[in-house]
Amino acid sequence: MPGAYLAGLLVSIAGIAVLDARYRLFFWRSPLRAAAVMVIGLVFFMVWDVAGVHLGVFFIGQNELLTGVLLAPEVPLEEVFFLLLLCWTTMDLFGALRPVVARRLDRSGAPGGSDEESRA
Repeated sequence: MPGAYLAGLLVSIAGIAVLDARYRLFFWRSPLRAAAVMVIGLVFFMVWDVAGVHLGVFFIGQNELLTGVLLAPEVPLEEVFFLLLLCWTTMDLFGALRPVVARRLDRSGAPGGSDEESRA
């Protein structure tokens, strides 16, 4: 079924957006900074993909789930949405874990070290 992979990616991106909005993790915390980070991440990974295709490491193969739209040789349209999901999920995870790590460091009394360092 052509487009099924893209549909799955769009549903996943919508889910990440809802979590981001609910907990103010990335885009809803600082939209301009988040947009800059997202663009940098997307450009980095697209360059990585093009280099991988050029070296013969990445290729599409046979897949009836893709739309068939290519942005470049061996780079399907779905790749941009996958990379968007990858970057957004990573930044949401970072945003969610940052306060947890900060609380743990506050409880240990360490100015930036681990529990082992504060006990020594």
